[in-house]
Amino acid sequence: MTAEQQPASQRQRIDPYVGQYAQRAVGMVASEIRALFAVAARPEIVSLAGGSPYVPALPLDAVGDMIGQLIANHGDSALQYCTAQGDAGLREKICDVMALEQVRAHPDEIVVTVGSQQALDLMARIFIDPGDVILAEAPSYVGALGAFAAYQADVIHVAMDDDGLIPEALEEAIRRAAAAGRRPKFLYTVPNFHNPAGVTLAAGRRPRILDICRRAGLLVVEDNPYGLLGFDGEPLRALRADDDEAVVYLGTFSKTFAAGVRVGWAVAPAAIREKLILAAESAVLCHSSFSQLTVREYLTTQPWLEQIKDFRELYRERRDATLAALSSMMPPGCRWTRPGGGFYVWLRLPDGVEAKAMLPRAISSRVAYVPGTGFYADGSGGQHARLCYSFPSPERITEGIRRLAAVIETEIQLRDDFGPAAGLR
Repeated sequence: MTAEQQPASQRQRIDPYVGQYAQRAVGMVASEIRALFAVAARPEIVSLAGGSPYVPALPLDAVGDMIGQLIANHGDSALQYCTAQGDAGLREKICDVMALEQVRAHPDEIVVTVGSQQALDLMARIFIDPGDVILAEAPSYVGALGAFAAYQADVIHVAMDDDGLIPEALEEAIRRAAAAGRRPKFLYTVPNFHNPAGVTLAAGRRPRILDICRRAGLLVVEDNPYGLLGFDGEPLRALRADDDEAVVYLGTFSKTFAAGVRVGWAVAPAAIREKLILAAESAVLCHSSFSQLTVREYLTTQPWLEQIKDFRELYRERRDATLAALSSMMPPGCRWTRPGGGFYVWLRLPDGVEAKAMLPRAISSRVAYVPGTGFYADGSGGQHARLCYSFPSPERITEGIRRLAAVIETEIQLRDDFGPAAGLR
């Protein structure tokens, strides 16, 4: 029974303010991932759950010396307030980063945020009224779904396949919304090395997706945390590179430098950018100068491009270990994606096996994953699980998948012995 399903008197005893919250707060729930953090952090558990970058691969001594020099030489600004738009020097460096994906931007077009998660919240704040429609891939990043739910949006999912968002499915979703008298506010998409699905939007589909959105007058929110972490070839051309008037680009240093600095950014058309700045100012007044200048110094003084290459090779090795273990150990009926970059494999379980119902048995077997239901606004995706390979060593990944395969085999046996209802205990 959820908190909302409990009798009002019982809810009042648990929380004396239950009748005073805004309506948008009533539906706030913990994400599937956050609920797993405490148990997955136990050392005996192989966590294939949270999408943590492998920070130990950074030259931590050099980064520590850099931060010491930052305080010694620029402490008066690093420890002071700054503007809500963000440090100008950092915004110049961000332009250099986006140029790798062929995005041409001016520093004045950029708004620095607290990771790209805050950018999602700000976009939701300035665009969504209760009941507004958002289009998003099926599945979608759980943090985006949480931001949209907090502002009471109705999310319509659009199907993907191994080549990413399906153009025909997007056209159909727009038609269905129009037939119901509803106009979606924007399309939310993670085109590169998708979280959670691991797939990438095919190059041939990208102009078509943009054309469909352009004809429908539909804004595109391009969330691109993993774009520089591809395992083969040069970074893909960003959607924003082909339409700077109808695409809002979101980026972050959480995956290519350090998640703990909490620095991201948004690049948006001028009118949207001004509202993002006003919304950021009302939310936090300004962002952390220290974090921003840390990233600026890192991009100025450290070999960050070489570091990204190191990350790519490290994650490639772990991706390969994941795919090899899945191929050799998973029971019949399982299928999975084969990512060309990023952090994630999307696992489909055999018919009749539910990822969320299976999770307690997996934890008992000392392996953790994220059930697929967390990546759908409607709670579907029960037959899927997200596996993250970014943090464990290849050996730990192999052991974790061995444990997971054994759990799945047990679930299949229960299904065969007692029927599909056995997975709902």
